[in-house]
Amino acid sequence: MYFDDMPVGFTFETGSRTLSAEAIKRFAREWDPQPFHLDEDAAAASVYGGLIASGFHTVLTAFTLTLEASDWSDSSMGSPGMENVRWIKPVYAGDTLRVKAEVTAATPSRSKPDRGFVEVQYDILNQDDVLVAAYRASHMLRRRQAE
Repeated sequence: MYFDDMPVGFTFETGSRTLSAEAIKRFAREWDPQPFHLDEDAAAASVYGGLIASGFHTVLTAFTLTLEASDWSDSSMGSPGMENVRWIKPVYAGDTLRVKAEVTAATPSRSKPDRGFVEVQYDILNQDDVLVAAYRASHMLRRRQAE
C-alpha cells in the first residue's frame, strides 16, 4: 500500500495476539520493571488485582499487529511521530488484543512530490471489544507515481 491507497476514512483491522503472563513479565523485566508487571503476588495485592501488561507493551503489540496487517513495507519512509497515547484500561495476562485503524488525514508533501503523510487513529481492543488503549501516528509513505 502506498500513500495513494490510504484516503481519509480508509479503515482496516488487524489480527489478534494474546499476552501471556510470561510475555508480560519478560517485557517488564527489560523495559518497565514495576511490581504489577513482574510479580503475580504483588500484582494481586495492587489496585489492579492481577498481573497487567505495561502500557508500552500494549502499544508495541498493537504496532506489531499493524505492521503484520498493513502491506506498506515497500512504501514506508518512517514516521515523524505519534501523539495522544492513552492507556485506558489495564491489559491482563491472557487478554487478546487487536487493532482497529482509521485514516484521519492524508496530505501530499508540498516539497517532495514522491511522498505524503497519513495520520492514522489506532484503537486497541481486547477480546471483549473493550477499548484498552489508543494512539494517533503519522506515517510518511511513498506515492505510487513516484515508482
